[in-house]
Amino acid sequence: MSTSAHPSADAIRIAGTVTDRLVEANERYAADFTDPGMDARPVLRVAVVACMDARLDLHAALGLELGDCHTIRNAGGVVTDDVIRSLTISQRALGTRSVMLVHHTNCGLESLTEDFRHELEDEVGQRPAWAVEAFRDVDQDVRQSMQRVRTSPFLLHSDDVRGFVFDVTSGLLREIDPAESAPIDPA
Repeated sequence: MSTSAHPSADAIRIAGTVTDRLVEANERYAADFTDPGMDARPVLRVAVVACMDARLDLHAALGLELGDCHTIRNAGGVVTDDVIRSLTISQRALGTRSVMLVHHTNCGLESLTEDFRHELEDEVGQRPAWAVEAFRDVDQDVRQSMQRVRTSPFLLHSDDVRGFVFDVTSGLLREIDPAESAPIDPA
């Protein structure tokens, strides 16, 4: 039984590939499309960095409309060098001033380790140039991401950087205090 409102994988295979279905959906979309007359500068002057998890509908969850923000997504919503690159362009060339970081509960990176990277190297014979950036404590990972944004020399605006954890079961955001540290386990 599928938990999705979309066709099953078997139904998609019969009708063509998933990409075929997406291209067909785009053709229907384009038939009624009207140029909104916007430029690339986000109306709200905010960039949102979030996990790529399919359960996060950021625009709906944050009440955003087309043109409101820049959205940068990757596995874990981790602030990597490429995220800093995108934020730098977003701020310096396109006028954003605020950064919102959105991680979430039950993230797949919580179940991985750097062993994933080593296993890839063993399998394909080449070491990935990137780190997995796995974590065990989502709150601490949000703090680390906030710190990476706040200390980047390339960003013009680091005073309005806030981090959140999205609960995938309730849909609510929980703000993370950047100054709070992880509790120490007395064991």
